[in-house]
Amino acid sequence: MTSPSALPPDAEALYAELLVRVRDAVTAQAEPPLLIGIYSGGAWLAQRLHADLQLAQPYGVVSSTFHRDDFATRGLHPSANRTALPVPIADRAVLLIDDVLHTGRTTRAAINELFDFGRPARIDLAVLVDRGGRELPICPQITAATLTLPDAVSLALLRDEDAPEGIRFRFDLVRK
Repeated sequence: MTSPSALPPDAEALYAELLVRVRDAVTAQAEPPLLIGIYSGGAWLAQRLHADLQLAQPYGVVSSTFHRDDFATRGLHPSANRTALPVPIADRAVLLIDDVLHTGRTTRAAINELFDFGRPARIDLAVLVDRGGRELPICPQITAATLTLPDAVSLALLRDEDAPEGIRFRFDLVRK
């Protein structure tokens, strides 16, 4: 996708692809990694992946708010979400999950936040969409799709919790 007027990608189809790839990665390990979603889209994905994979261990959520390199200009949103890790992460394998990877700055901030809670044995990254444009050396191990979008357009994951078939995802293209 290269045009901002183009239709956004099918988030449900991409989720199905991500589920297959995450399932393969989880079952390939002797002990499943702890799923941790980056607030907010990554947290929604982690919640649904956790349910679809029927994992026994709970999933976690990490906020990148306090470690962002633009915190001084963005400030703290009054409804800022907090990191919630259900188990200690020291010496545990972690699968960090996000909806869209672009510059890598949110991922870096989320990893810094995780280290505030301990040193994981390993951190792998799974994303629904990798849109390129990296400003930091961050690379996902699991990706459902790679898309090219103009810098003036962002991809926003939305969820419908009231859908008859359960939580459903969709993307919107947002002009910056």
